[in-house]
Amino acid sequence: MRPAEFTTESIISAGQDLHAAGRAVTGFAIRQKIGGGNPARLKQVWEEHVSSQSVAKAEPVAELPVEVADEVAAVSKALTERLATLAVELNDKAVRTAERRVAEVIRTAGEQREFAERELADAAQTVDDLESQMEEARATASGLEKLLADVQAVSQAQAVELAQVRERLTLTEQAAKAAAEEHAAEIDCLNAGFEAERSRYQSELAGQKKAFQDIVTERDAARAELASVKAKAEAAVQMHQEQRKQAAAEASRVAERLTKAHAERDGARKEAATAREEAAQLRGQVEALQAQAADLMRALAPRK
Repeated sequence: MRPAEFTTESIISAGQDLHAAGRAVTGFAIRQKIGGGNPARLKQVWEEHVSSQSVAKAEPVAELPVEVADEVAAVSKALTERLATLAVELNDKAVRTAERRVAEVIRTAGEQREFAERELADAAQTVDDLESQMEEARATASGLEKLLADVQAVSQAQAVELAQVRERLTLTEQAAKAAAEEHAAEIDCLNAGFEAERSRYQSELAGQKKAFQDIVTERDAARAELASVKAKAEAAVQMHQEQRKQAAAEASRVAERLTKAHAERDGARKEAATAREEAAQLRGQVEALQAQAADLMRALAPRK
């Protein structure tokens, strides 16, 4: 059995406060006063308290002395004779007493009815209060349900957005990986091209050096030949005019060959300078691509 939530003293104190305030002491009134409890139990406790206050305490009766007892017996004998006379009076008194009791019962019934009506009114008020509290609780529950639905909708939207972000992140990582692989392949291709271009440049440079050396050799030979021709021309200046013309023509040819050798040498130098510039540009492009590849690998390292 569940123990009582409120003590008898608190119930009696609440009933006394209601009685002092001029209010009807009902189970529901006491329940509103103390903030809870079973109205039937509260009413029973209060009625037991009221009944205990109205019951008079019986006092002990002392025994009569012998003289008094004899006197009482004599008087009783005398009174016996008067019993018949008093019968009518007693009957009349009994009838009046019964009428008074009936009136008291009717009055008590009326009071009890009024008390029940007041208690019923208190119960109705309590029911109205409980219905108001129930309506408020329903409104609060409705608001909480709506809030829960909104929170669930927001949570679902966030979950969808998170899935989209994860998908985009995966695609980005795949694209970055593919770009890194593509850049690595491109760097390998550029390195291979650079090596091939450098080999070609070195080969061309060696050929140009050899051609330049041949030109220098040819120039030296031409100079030596020119010196020889000049010497022969000076030695035979007086020999014959025709020989002088032939020598002059031969000198002109040698000079043309020497001029051509100089022009070829200058062209070879220009081509060598152009090849150096192209090699420098290719080297700069390769270094820039290597720097980009290094930055990309550093950017991808934390994600891995």
